[in-house]
Amino acid sequence: MEQGLGFSHFLNQIDEVGIGVLVLLLSLSIASWYLIITKSIANLIAKRRVEAFLKHFWSYDSLQTARVELKNAAPDNAFSELAKMSIDATSDSKMRSMHKSLTAEGTSEFLTRTLRNGIDQEATRVENGLTLIATAGSAAPYIGLFGTVWGIYHALIQIGLSGQGTLDKVAGPVGEALIMTALGLAVAIPAVLAYNAFVRRNRIWLARLEAFAHDLFVLITAGDNTDASISSSPQSRHEIDADSIDVVMERGQ
Repeated sequence: MEQGLGFSHFLNQIDEVGIGVLVLLLSLSIASWYLIITKSIANLIAKRRVEAFLKHFWSYDSLQTARVELKNAAPDNAFSELAKMSIDATSDSKMRSMHKSLTAEGTSEFLTRTLRNGIDQEATRVENGLTLIATAGSAAPYIGLFGTVWGIYHALIQIGLSGQGTLDKVAGPVGEALIMTALGLAVAIPAVLAYNAFVRRNRIWLARLEAFAHDLFVLITAGDNTDASISSSPQSRHEIDADSIDVVMERGQ
């Protein structure tokens, strides 16, 4: 068999269509790996920041202390931003004057709408880039298969013109064409694995943010009336009519 029937020989033999397929696969690979690396680092940083924030937040001795601390600090994660957004919405002087004419249910609905808006914003943010990763995972195998079919088609034409269909003449061109399929799978497999991992992480992350929103709802609505300590246990916070909170949160969706 001839020597040098490797990847370099394959690159020298492909035409413009094959080059276009290679460029498209390479672009998908670079874009997906860029998103995989950057999102992984961002998720790790966000997790560390949230752990530090929650530990600090639940150590506050009162809601008023939390208001002061959050007012003077810029939020650096979704949880602190949600806490600041909800507390600012209910402590604003103009909003306070408007709330005087509202019923307790109306105030709760306003707070619920604020919390829901913050959760929706975070859901949109964490899903950024997943469409491209999913596209790479689903489309790359078919793009590679198209390159394989195109390569085999031209290989068979060349074999037919030469009139030599022996194994040593067929194996090289066909094997080189199959490289396209391998490249497509090499792009798709990491993208699919990363997409599934990110979807699972986002589902857990948003569920945790929802739970924190429930805690904030209880803390703000009950704390304004009772001056309850933030550092009370999560169990005691959820004892305040958790069923009614679920109803109000669902109403704001």
